[in-house]
Amino acid sequence: MKFCEFAKHLEKLEKISSRLTITDEVAALLKKLSRDETEGGVYLLLGKLAPSYVGLEFNLGWKMILRSISQLASIDADNIMADFKHKGDMGEVIMGLPAQLFAAKNFSVGEVYEKLVTVARYGGSGSQEKKVTGLAELLLSLDQLSAKFVARIVMGHLRLGFSDKTILDALSVVSEGDKSARKRLDEAYQILPDVGLLSKKVLGEGLAHALSNVGVEVGVPVIPALCQRLNHAVEIIEKMGEVAAERKYDGTRVQIHYKRTQDGFVKTFTRSLEETSLMFPELTKIGDWIKADEVVLDCEAVGYDPETDKILPFQMTITRKRKHGIEAAASSVPLRFFVFDILAKNGETLLHQPYSARREILDRTIGTNKTLVIDETHRTTDPIELHKWHEQFLKEGFEGAVIKKWIGNYLPGRQGWNWVKIKEKEGSTGKLSDTLDLIVMGYYRGRGKRSDFGLGAFLVGVRKGDRILTIAKIGTGLSDEQFREIKKRLDPFVVSEKPSNYEVNGALTADVWVEPRLVVEIAADEITKSPVHTAGVALRFPRLIKFRDDKNLDGVTTIAEIESMKR
Repeated sequence: MKFCEFAKHLEKLEKISSRLTITDEVAALLKKLSRDETEGGVYLLLGKLAPSYVGLEFNLGWKMILRSISQLASIDADNIMADFKHKGDMGEVIMGLPAQLFAAKNFSVGEVYEKLVTVARYGGSGSQEKKVTGLAELLLSLDQLSAKFVARIVMGHLRLGFSDKTILDALSVVSEGDKSARKRLDEAYQILPDVGLLSKKVLGEGLAHALSNVGVEVGVPVIPALCQRLNHAVEIIEKMGEVAAERKYDGTRVQIHYKRTQDGFVKTFTRSLEETSLMFPELTKIGDWIKADEVVLDCEAVGYDPETDKILPFQMTITRKRKHGIEAAASSVPLRFFVFDILAKNGETLLHQPYSARREILDRTIGTNKTLVIDETHRTTDPIELHKWHEQFLKEGFEGAVIKKWIGNYLPGRQGWNWVKIKEKEGSTGKLSDTLDLIVMGYYRGRGKRSDFGLGAFLVGVRKGDRILTIAKIGTGLSDEQFREIKKRLDPFVVSEKPSNYEVNGALTADVWVEPRLVVEIAADEITKSPVHTAGVALRFPRLIKFRDDKNLDGVTTIAEIESMKR
């Protein structure tokens, strides 16, 4: 498929608001891609170069790219810079340049994708200059419309308003003529969260064959299992039967992938599938503790005090999330990895084994050590005993209990009732059981004292499929430092227009819109009906608890979870 035709599909998608129409258009596009270009084409359709866990990005600033374009095209640099500051969109800047600047070479989708990957992978001395020059040359070699969308992809601002889930819908439409295969595709995606590779398999091998051999692979993260919420121990036992109670740690979720090789292959991933291997030097000796050639483990990393052996607060643990000064941070805040599940061992996928069997395998797999520690588990069918364990864990300073169905499979994502947590009231004044993880959608400029912060309130939302619905405007209960910090965190994500997947009542239009990148944990007194918020409900007395750097949009509270919390 020629990239100029691909760009016309992107232009069409940019103007569509109907979710069904978007799915049909994506399906039509997928049918046109050859098998060799399907993988790259799907990534480009999503505005990236690889699945999120690979972390292949350009890491270039707009000033460098525009300066290089101005030099190659002999355009006044000041004018092109001013145009970007006015429009705030690299794509629109490209469309405002003289059409004769663009060579309109007839590249295929595969050729453009490979050129972009080559540029993104430039490394070493002078790599930034190579990247900038390479991108500018590519942009000017394309037709103008194609250059517009490539520029947006490079800047990470394609903004077509859909995600991997829409690709899965479209794959079902291509394969079955409707969305009937979506559940099977979702199950495969939970294990293989690479929608480009999954698309290539489905479109090349056929749906049934492609989905028949999906298993856990070392180096490819499985979407972590998440807890549902229930109120009481009696309700839990009635719903789940025999269960195991484990401590709920307030740390950072880590999925460990280990393969016994000469160099000692170790990769770690967060709950949002970010690859974080370099952050955990504690795991360099993991081969000494593992009694297997390959394993995939699920655990919680928690900071601890070596002198007292006590667990440190989340705010201390999260300081380990960094790209620089890792050794110093590891010395200051050492981590202990509490392992509570095993997903695969020596090439065998264990997700469909019952919890009890996985725990037995786990016990045989990890040797005694002080860094990689198997979490304690307590088996019971008695709600009174379960409640006592929960209370005991709270007294010990943990977040209570995580309860797991004794015969339950490992279910990636938040599905089924195999894992639950008990709702807890936040503080002594909170009336709403449990907190919510919400996405920041935009903010409002402050007045008076808050004008110094540049932000007086911010708008947050919940997920409903690919859409984001508003549920609260938060402007009270923050310290001066929190106002400054949230403004600083949001600055890199500012966009010129409201993202197309945001559903916002006109009365709540933000002064500044941001990409859905910052997750915040919010407490509130209660959930009430709302004619203003597009979620149909609002939070009464919402307040910021903390920033959730360990979560992305996929981990945000859904409208279905909101409904369950109201019961």
